[in-house]
Amino acid sequence: MIYVRLIGHNFQYEVYELIKVFYFGEEIFFLEDLNQYNEGLLILSRLIETNEGLKASTEIYKDNSLVSKEFIIEIDRIDVDKSSTNKKIRIGIKQSIYDALNNLSNIKAPWGILTGVRPVKIVHNLLDENKSQDEIIHTLTSEYRLDLDKAKLIMDIGKKQREYLYPLDEDNFSIYISIPFCPTRCLYCSFPSLNINSYIHWVEEYVDRLIYEMERIKDLMGKRNVSTVYIGGGTPSAIPNKQLDRIIKAVYKNFDKESIEEFTVEAGRPDTIDGELLKMLNENQIDRISINPQTMNDNTLKIIGRKHSSKDIINTYYQARQIGFDVINMDLIVGLPSEGIEEIKNTLDSIRELKPENLTVHTLAVKRGSKFINAMDKYKVADQNTIEAMIEQTQIFANEMELFPYYLYRQKQMMGNFENVGYAMEGKECIYNIKMMEEKETVIGLGMGAVSKIYFPKEDRIERIPNVKSLEEYLKRVDEMVNRKADALS
Repeated sequence: MIYVRLIGHNFQYEVYELIKVFYFGEEIFFLEDLNQYNEGLLILSRLIETNEGLKASTEIYKDNSLVSKEFIIEIDRIDVDKSSTNKKIRIGIKQSIYDALNNLSNIKAPWGILTGVRPVKIVHNLLDENKSQDEIIHTLTSEYRLDLDKAKLIMDIGKKQREYLYPLDEDNFSIYISIPFCPTRCLYCSFPSLNINSYIHWVEEYVDRLIYEMERIKDLMGKRNVSTVYIGGGTPSAIPNKQLDRIIKAVYKNFDKESIEEFTVEAGRPDTIDGELLKMLNENQIDRISINPQTMNDNTLKIIGRKHSSKDIINTYYQARQIGFDVINMDLIVGLPSEGIEEIKNTLDSIRELKPENLTVHTLAVKRGSKFINAMDKYKVADQNTIEAMIEQTQIFANEMELFPYYLYRQKQMMGNFENVGYAMEGKECIYNIKMMEEKETVIGLGMGAVSKIYFPKEDRIERIPNVKSLEEYLKRVDEMVNRKADALS
């Protein structure tokens, strides 16, 4: 149990998220009164007003004995967003806690005080302020406490993304289409997905309502242009080909086909992909697909609940190439149960000859909605140092294959406190991924569980409008989902 007492401030959420980085899986309890504390680890965080100005301080006690000296941050000396005192206070409090925990713990925290999903956003904000690369790297390492390699990574990604994001165009928007059906639920999955075998009789009605929502959105968006379309899931290829074909044709019917820069379909799992599906996608001019192995180790595929082999992945990949797909993405997950350095090397060696244009490397995240969170003790899971070494192997591999990082995001409950990185050959970056992740363009989400993000460029603000996560509720309430979007857009 970790006890925390906040004095002079109430940044409880921020403090909680930062402490979790160092004490993953530990229960964290916030005290109303120090008299409630008897033993265990106590983190004492104060915001103090002095004659010299505001200061943040942190002390750490174990069983009533001081184990980490007081770490003090002078708020006025924080060189981030001078216009917002509240933001500087929040950063100062996190700096103080980070310094104290970093001094005490053996756990590495390469992302410093950053606990959010989108660290590249900070780079874009600083570039918008005309900061130089050296100034940005200094801010990231000194104020946000990032390791230098992480600072350089998001600096490089931010610079690469600018050509796809700027100049901002309020008349453009992207579309995300949710297909919430899967053949089986993977061990680590926390998405609201439905077993296709149990819900097959719902698919046609679902597609009917999805297309109806699309038609309503066409009227709502007027003359605005669709820049990218992404069909994800779930596993889109799990539904019958004719239903997926209907959805793609409905996109072209309702929106200007010529304005669409990129159309992605997550074909996903090889046990749902055949020649007829690939031909249909190719005939519909889908220019980017995903064939996602996650691992090329057959034993791990069985553990995570996949009903296919690594050989199936390779055969499906070559079939897609023969049919004519020029851009194929492959997803890998680092830190899967039972995997270590040798397993990730085997995976990388297996896909070396395939030469995919895109490679997305995820670090396993232990989510509350997954089966894995309740069964972790059954599996051997790599420690932080091993996960770091595995990620280094993927970086070496990407560099050798001339795949360059172009987008990055982080997740809560991520193993080892690392990140997910998308790599691509030059000019083969997924434009949707960049726009969705950096939130510089409106994304309209269609279907069960899809989230729309309405972007207001003058305020640099996003408003999220989620669709319901229940299939039955979605089918009944599509008009309500559209009206929510209409209210936000107006």
